[in-house]
Amino acid sequence: MTEQTISKKSLRLLLAAPRGFCAGVDRAIKIVELALEQHGAPVYVRHEIVHNRFVVDSLKAKGAIFVEELDEVPDGGHVVFSAHGVPKSVPANAQQRGLAYFDATCPLVSKVHKQAERQVEAGRHIIFVGHAGHPEVIGTFGQVPVGAMTLVETDEDARNIQPDDADNLAFLTQTTLSVDDTSEIVSILEARFPTIVGPKGEDICYATSNRQEAVKAIAGECDLVIVIGAPNSSNSLRLVEVAARSGAKAHLVQRADDISMNWFDGVDTLGLTAGASAPEILVREIIDALAVHFDLDEQQVTTAEETITFKLPRELAGAAA
Repeated sequence: MTEQTISKKSLRLLLAAPRGFCAGVDRAIKIVELALEQHGAPVYVRHEIVHNRFVVDSLKAKGAIFVEELDEVPDGGHVVFSAHGVPKSVPANAQQRGLAYFDATCPLVSKVHKQAERQVEAGRHIIFVGHAGHPEVIGTFGQVPVGAMTLVETDEDARNIQPDDADNLAFLTQTTLSVDDTSEIVSILEARFPTIVGPKGEDICYATSNRQEAVKAIAGECDLVIVIGAPNSSNSLRLVEVAARSGAKAHLVQRADDISMNWFDGVDTLGLTAGASAPEILVREIIDALAVHFDLDEQQVTTAEETITFKLPRELAGAAA
């Protein structure tokens, strides 16, 4: 028997859709690329533009320099703020120094910022549901005076929080949380504080919700689910949790090289998805790697169609034309 006739094990592959890039990530990456085209390298980016090493490395290759703080940007430099949003002090500092800056904050995060300002103006204390230390949380807290907002991360936090004025509260949430977990926390807050004011629409962004629903749709049929995303990507980590809760083994990977073939013992059906910061090229990379070992029966399971796009900043929109 020749090598060509040796059969490979069959593997059913369910591709979750929607997956991968969302409109906010597309916009943020485009802002860096257009800034480089318009002003030339280097363009500085405060923090990772999105949480994906492949994307960051690709932009570095084009001339982007990633920094943690503005004091690393030389006078006269051009700087982009990441999609996660920044405290008000950051653009204020940039203006004081005369730096040219472009704000790549996702418009859905900016909406939460505006909601926070309105609630504080109305005299309400904000309970913010999110993960401590996440850039989006830091950026949102930085929109309001110190002490105007309290972070709640868990059900237990929601049950134990003791605000000074329980009749004058509002709540907001990080945009990349677990839909189910957040719903439970909000239910606890609303039960404890019946007059608490919430946003008219859900703060968790459409892309996060859609990707979680897509994983739910396939995970029950899967022995294993692989999520492509970075370990510091909140929305990607939530996809792993959603898959595990549905009864599937679940692993987070950044690239095909992170996959262990030991994971596939007893696996007949594999689910594959990607967080909102992971490009489709990484999905295809993993499929190509799996095809070396398996005879793939690839099926896409689509639970929603996404057509949302976000406008570019005015100062760069002309360069995109």
